[in-house]
Amino acid sequence: MGMTITEKILAAHAGVESVRPGDLINCRVDIALANDITAPIAIRNFRKINAKKVFDRDKVVLVMDHFAPAKDIASANQIKFVAEFAEEQEITHFYDGAEMGVEHTILPEKGIVGPGDLVIGADSHTCTYGALGAFAAGVGSTDLAAAMVTGEAWYKVPETILFELKGKPAKWICGKDIILYIIGMIGVDGALYKSMEYSGDMISHLSIDDRFTISNMAVEAGAKNGIFHADDITKEYVEGRFQREPVYYESDADAEYFQRIVINGDELEPQVAFPHLPSNTRGISEVGEVRVNQVVVGSCTNARYSDIELVANLIKGKKVAKKVRMIVIPSSPAIYSRAMKNGLLEILIDAGAIISPPTCGPCLGGHMGILADGEKALTTTNRNFVGRMGSTKSEIYLAGPAVAAATAVTGKISSPEEIV
Repeated sequence: MGMTITEKILAAHAGVESVRPGDLINCRVDIALANDITAPIAIRNFRKINAKKVFDRDKVVLVMDHFAPAKDIASANQIKFVAEFAEEQEITHFYDGAEMGVEHTILPEKGIVGPGDLVIGADSHTCTYGALGAFAAGVGSTDLAAAMVTGEAWYKVPETILFELKGKPAKWICGKDIILYIIGMIGVDGALYKSMEYSGDMISHLSIDDRFTISNMAVEAGAKNGIFHADDITKEYVEGRFQREPVYYESDADAEYFQRIVINGDELEPQVAFPHLPSNTRGISEVGEVRVNQVVVGSCTNARYSDIELVANLIKGKKVAKKVRMIVIPSSPAIYSRAMKNGLLEILIDAGAIISPPTCGPCLGGHMGILADGEKALTTTNRNFVGRMGSTKSEIYLAGPAVAAATAVTGKISSPEEIV
C-alpha cells in the first residue's frame, strides 16, 4: 500500500521505509521555531534540564513578532531574555528590530524552510509551511525545548483527508475564501489531528501566497498539518531562495485516505466568518448589513505583498469610510519596502489607512489595534474567538483582502464588486 506525502516525509525523517496512521515515531527535525511569547518558556525548560548547547545553531530559529516592537515593559523583558539566549547560543536566525517580521512570512521568505522539510514551531500556525510541500506543525514550548536539545520530536502519524480542488476560482476568490469555505463545511474539529492534503486542477490557479493562507488555517479545522504537492509555482518560489536542497514528495496513487472531499471552484463566492468561530461562515451574498469600526489587513494569514497590492489597487482613489480605522500591517520588512517603493503604501495612506511596522499586532490582542467594548472588526487574520483582538464584548469577522478593502471604503462588510 502506498503512502501520502505527509507519511513519506515522516517516514524519511524517522529513518524508516514506511509508516501508517497511528504509528508512534521519533523524527529528526529540520527547523525548530519559537517567538517572543513561546521562546522564553522553551528556554527556561532548556535550562531546567541543564542543557548547554542547542543541537544546531542554524536550525533553531527565533523570531520576535507577537508583542514586538515591545508594547510594554513585560514584552521588552521577554524579547531581551530571548536575545541574550540567541547571543549565548550564537543562533544564526534571530530576528528583531529592523529584521523583525511575522515568523510565518519570514521563514519562507528567507529560504529557511522548504520542500520535504519537517518543521516544528511553538506556534499553532507553523502549519503554514505545508504550502511548500513541507510537514510543519505546531508544538508546545516543552516539546520545542526537547527538540532544541536533541534535534528530534515524536509524532503519532495522522490520517489524511484529501481535498480535491477542481475548476478555476471565480473573480475575487483567494486562498482565504477557499479555506474559510472548507472550515465552514467541516467545522473547527472536522480534521482533528488529521493531515489536510490538497490536490486538483484548481491548484494551478493558486499563487504561493494563496497556498500559504490555506495551509496556515489548517489548524482552525483542528488539523495537524496542511500540505500541498510541489509544482512549478512552488519550484519558482523556492529556486534561488531555499538555503538547503529541496526534496519533493508526492502521494502514491494507491495511498489510503481517511476521507476525500471535492471542492468546485464555481461553488465559491467571497466568504466571511462571523463571530465567534472560523467555521461560522457565510457567502458574501448572505452577510446582510454589518457595520464595522475597524478593518485590519495583516497577520501570518494575509499580509503578504499580493494581499497588500490587491487592497491598494481596489482602494486607489477612494477614501476609508468615516468612523472606520483601517490598519495595514505588512508581514515583513521586505514586503513593507517593496510596497513602499511601488507606491502601494502611499495609495493606502492617501485613502486614510494606518500603516504599521511588521508585527502580529492586534491579531492576538497584542497591540496596534485593540478593540473596545462593542466594537466590530473585519480582519484578514485567522481567528475570531471571543476577546481575540481585545474586549470580550467586541466582535471579529474574518475575510480575505478583497472584502477587507471594500469594507474599509463602505464602512460595512461588502463585496469588492461594490467599489469597483
